Amino acid sequence: MSKHLYVAATSQHVGKTTCTLGIFSVLRERGFNVGYCKPVGQEFVDLGDLKVDKDALLFSKMMNFELSAEAHSPVIVGSGLTTAYLENPQQFSFRKDIQQAAEILDSRHDIVVYEGTGHPGVGSVIDLSNADVAKALGASVIMIVEGGIGSTIDELNVNLALFREQGVPIHGVIINKVLTEKMDKVRYLVGKKLERWGIPLLGILPYDKNLTHPIMETIRKAIQGRTVFNEESLDNWVEHIVSGALVERREVENFERLLLIVNHSRLNRVIEVLEELTAAHQVEGCPVAGIIINGVAGFVPEFLEEFKRQDYINKYKIPVISTTLDTYGAALKINRIEVKIHLRTLWKAERAIRMIREYVDLSGL
Repeated sequence: MSKHLYVAATSQHVGKTTCTLGIFSVLRERGFNVGYCKPVGQEFVDLGDLKVDKDALLFSKMMNFELSAEAHSPVIVGSGLTTAYLENPQQFSFRKDIQQAAEILDSRHDIVVYEGTGHPGVGSVIDLSNADVAKALGASVIMIVEGGIGSTIDELNVNLALFREQGVPIHGVIINKVLTEKMDKVRYLVGKKLERWGIPLLGILPYDKNLTHPIMETIRKAIQGRTVFNEESLDNWVEHIVSGALVERREVENFERLLLIVNHSRLNRVIEVLEELTAAHQVEGCPVAGIIINGVAGFVPEFLEEFKRQDYINKYKIPVISTTLDTYGAALKINRIEVKIHLRTLWKAERAIRMIREYVDLSGL
């Protein structure tokens, strides 16, 4: 029988996928034959003859295994499913599907790492909360929580309650996104509380700003934009957002991985000023990761006719995206982006694996 590990988190976007990737990889490096499963998925990709959770697809690409919906993504909570379940739960066989996936994976692997969904209560509507699934699998839980002290302890207490209620063993806690200067204090104080609860603190991961930067493709989707130039460069990642007005007033403070948001009628002038500024600050190459041009719908043909600096755009392969949003609206959408690891940011996955290897103690497994 395989050892089942269930990676849960106190909420969305605290690093569950990041930590699952790292745990999976480190165990594999230590010689184990490791399997992966996302038993309950919410966001799926449709590959024609294969419909699976997007995280399962990411894992199959990163860890080089043949993806099977039956084994790696047995339950997908699509649109309308919860209503249908509440009206007639007898027509669904979710628990059986998850058990069958576990049997398949047990026959192939020494250890299976199951990735949870959202916070521990997600899935309760179809009787498959994270605690329900972990209990059914006979898994022990590794809980991921964001860094802090009081808020971290409070969130852990609330989110561990469902697992305690089900009698699910907690293997340990990983605290993510902790400011470097606070790591020792968090380790000491939160560690003391966990010790009183009888739960090991497996590790503390430092806040890594690079993992929070979006790429241009993510930004394009957020603003519902259209790519005008250099679609092949949409993997460029962005660190600073600058309006065209700031460039024209020469008030740019950072010259690294800039996203320019500028009205289409001003872009020629903004590029001229940007070239002057980079020369004055002795910046080599081009600091621009991408450009968003905004204005009213239908301006793109007019813009292409009047745009004289396409040579600069193409020389540095800068992706240019058009949007109907104004500067404020575009910036607001971008600032609300929740950055996640996906197939276009595999370098982030590699960084996540290095962090687990360096900061988390998995020897107890």
